[in-house]
Amino acid sequence: MNDILLIALFAFLGAAAAGLLGAGVLRLLRHRSLVISLSVVAGVAVTAMLAGTLTVAWAMFLSSHDLYVVTTVVAMAALVSLATAVVLGRWVAARSHELTLATRSFGDGGTFAAPVGQPTAELAALARELAATSAKLDSSRERERALETSRRELVAWISHDLRTPLAGLRAMAEALEDGMAADSGRYLRQIRTEVERMNAMVGDLFELSRIQAGSLALTRARISLYDLVGDALAGVDPLAREHGVRLIGDRIDEVPVEVDGREMSRVLGNLLINAIRRTPPDGTVAVAAHRSDGGVVLSVTDGCGGIPEEDLPRVFDTGWRGTHARTPPAGAGLGLAIVRGIVEAHAGRAEVRNVQGGCCFSVTLPTA
Repeated sequence: MNDILLIALFAFLGAAAAGLLGAGVLRLLRHRSLVISLSVVAGVAVTAMLAGTLTVAWAMFLSSHDLYVVTTVVAMAALVSLATAVVLGRWVAARSHELTLATRSFGDGGTFAAPVGQPTAELAALARELAATSAKLDSSRERERALETSRRELVAWISHDLRTPLAGLRAMAEALEDGMAADSGRYLRQIRTEVERMNAMVGDLFELSRIQAGSLALTRARISLYDLVGDALAGVDPLAREHGVRLIGDRIDEVPVEVDGREMSRVLGNLLINAIRRTPPDGTVAVAAHRSDGGVVLSVTDGCGGIPEEDLPRVFDTGWRGTHARTPPAGAGLGLAIVRGIVEAHAGRAEVRNVQGGCCFSVTLPTA
């Protein structure tokens, strides 16, 4: 038993010395190729076995012939191990290089295409993660391009919509200054109207900037949708009469919600004003509110004739107006973007769908 323990001790000491030496070599070569690292690992394994064997042989005083035989056997094993390590290392390194090139392609703006046949489970998992990251980057680039397009459209439309009333204000001011205005009262009323419209546009820009910056502070209170809708309908009734549009709000359930009354009144006002302006004379704008499994649903249905299917995903984008017209009544395309921002700040969602003769904007809010 003592002899076995001594043999084990001498073998461990020899193998440990070879292992420590191999660890030092690996540390020095840790930034080199995988082929070199695998070769060192294989060499350490064989050297540890050889060192342990030679230490035991020396302690047991084996003959030189027996020692030569053992050394030859271990050397052959080392040769095969090193050859296997080099082949495996070159194979893994080649696949890793292919993965690197594929990663570089989607980093430069392309789409990641995983190389076929990864040699290890780790590289295969890495390829799957890179493919998922590539898909997320593609989606992010699409959103970025859409936002940039919306921003350009918004700047163009805001510039036009501000320039038009400013030109009119300048002309009327010059006419009043030169005493050329036959009806100064009418000019002054028109100036006030244009100033109020520009003030509303600037207010929308400020509201949208607060929403996008995440600084919209909500003061929540428990109120009834019936009262909220009633106040909104009363506020837009003069506009509806001016456009010859009928307002219908007889399908309103008295459902309580916990919202910021001022901000939700703005949401309803924007939806109703947009619906009234898009509905032809003698048309109908209907408002409904009811409880559903997903929360409280508030909807506004107009008679605009519908929105093209390809434009539906862009309806709530900043600057979208659904028309190439640049006439002032078209607005700056901020109303629906503000609607979505306020609703999402309330942990709700805003949606739109086409219905017969028009479209239906729906807002879903959490129940109180």
